[in-house]
Amino acid sequence: MAVPAVERLVVSGPAGNLETVIECRTETPSFVALVCHPHPLFSGTMNNKVVTTLARSARDAGGVAVRFNFRGVGASSGAYGEGFGETEDVLAVLSAVRERYPQLPLWLAGFSFGSFVAARSANVLADNGQPPCHLLLVAPPVHNFDFSAIEQAGCPVTVVQSDDDEVVPAAEVYRWVEQTPLAPELVRVSDAGHFFHGKLVPLAAVATSRMPGQPLA
Repeated sequence: MAVPAVERLVVSGPAGNLETVIECRTETPSFVALVCHPHPLFSGTMNNKVVTTLARSARDAGGVAVRFNFRGVGASSGAYGEGFGETEDVLAVLSAVRERYPQLPLWLAGFSFGSFVAARSANVLADNGQPPCHLLLVAPPVHNFDFSAIEQAGCPVTVVQSDDDEVVPAAEVYRWVEQTPLAPELVRVSDAGHFFHGKLVPLAAVATSRMPGQPLA
């Protein structure tokens, strides 16, 4: 198997430069995967292990894996934008990536705070007639952010939630899943905690099976 090509670049965003990493194993990728990281004010970065697990799974499945630091994180300019500014960051990075891969479908994912940003971004993209092909939300913090305002994604949605999450109340996530018009598929994971300690391999398997061209697990 070819060694993955890793490219580090700077994307111009609405609040300044955005530190971005792109990984790809093949010269003919079949999709673009963009993964959003956890909360910037609580040490969330694109190097979080859940984020890198999802990105590498996409890379290994034949995709162009994209992760980046939100405004104010790492070498990215700006300051925390409460999810709204970060949505603008996603759209800026996606626009830059689509200049290279204009025809490839988008697989969009986020972990914790990043799932709120990913869901908002999917809503904007769907409103603009360019929805992703799949939206994966891992441990969505429905107790802290207004997920009720997100009414469409234009694609299938999968929610992965740990039953014993110590940060996001699992019961509130399960209630939201039943009520949201996104009509997501729910995948429950036991003995994982918020950061999926010891459960990254099964998380990667769930994620991979929801990517273009992969058999459903």
